[in-house]
Amino acid sequence: MTEELNFKKIFAPTGELRVAINLGNALLAKAGTKNEAPTGVSVDLAKKFAAQLGVEVKLIPVKKAADAVHFVATAKADIGFFAIDPERASIISFTQPYVVIQGGYLVHESSPIQTIEEVDDKQNRLVVGHGSAYDLYLSRHIQHAEIIRAPTSQEVVDHFLAHRFEVAAGVKPQLEVDATRVGGVRLLPGHFMEIQQAMGVSKERGQLAAEYLNQFVRLIKDGGEVQQILDANQVSGAAVAK
Repeated sequence: MTEELNFKKIFAPTGELRVAINLGNALLAKAGTKNEAPTGVSVDLAKKFAAQLGVEVKLIPVKKAADAVHFVATAKADIGFFAIDPERASIISFTQPYVVIQGGYLVHESSPIQTIEEVDDKQNRLVVGHGSAYDLYLSRHIQHAEIIRAPTSQEVVDHFLAHRFEVAAGVKPQLEVDATRVGGVRLLPGHFMEIQQAMGVSKERGQLAAEYLNQFVRLIKDGGEVQQILDANQVSGAAVAK
C-alpha cells in the first residue's frame, strides 16, 4: 500500500492525474463537443492508468505534439502521449511504444512526383505540422527540399492546397482521410518513417516513474488490451507495437 501511495504522489501530486491529450493526431484522440471531453485511444489509456493509480483523471487537450511536450516538461501535466523522438528524449522519459503508425506523403494528382525518393529535391516545398514527430524526423533527414511548417498537423493538407505547395507529409491514415475530403490529390506508395507512439513522463519525475509507466504499457500491450482499445475506437492504420 505504501508503494502504491508513493506512485500516486509521483504521478498525481495534485491529487488527480493530469494528462496532456494531443488532438493533432486524430487517429489517437478527437476533440469532444462543447460539453464533452475528448475521446479516443489515448484517452482510454489515460483513464486505465489513472484507475490503476486509484486517482481521478483530468484531460488537458492540446492542439499539437509540441504543446503536449511543453505541458509535461513544465509540470502543467503529469503524463502525455507522444511519438518517440531523440530530440524529446532529453526531457521526456518514453515508455516502449504501444502502437506504430506510418508516415507518408501526399501530392497533387498532376504532380510528376511518383516515389518517396523523389520528394527530397530542391524544387519541392514539403509541408509538415509544426513540432510533430515527422517534422523533427524530416528536419534531420531532408537535405534539399524546403520544409514549410503549418501551425498544426490538422492544417497541413489545407495549407498545402492553399499555397499550391508540392508535397504534404503526415500520418498515412489522416492523409487518406484528407485525400478523400479534398480530392485531386494522391498518396505516394510506401512510407518514409514508422512513427512509434508511446506514453511519457517528465524526466524530473525520476527513473522509478519511468519504469512504472513502462511496465503499465508492457502489460496492457502483452495482455491484448491495447488491441481491444484500438478495436473499440475503430482505428485502422495503426498496429500494436511489437
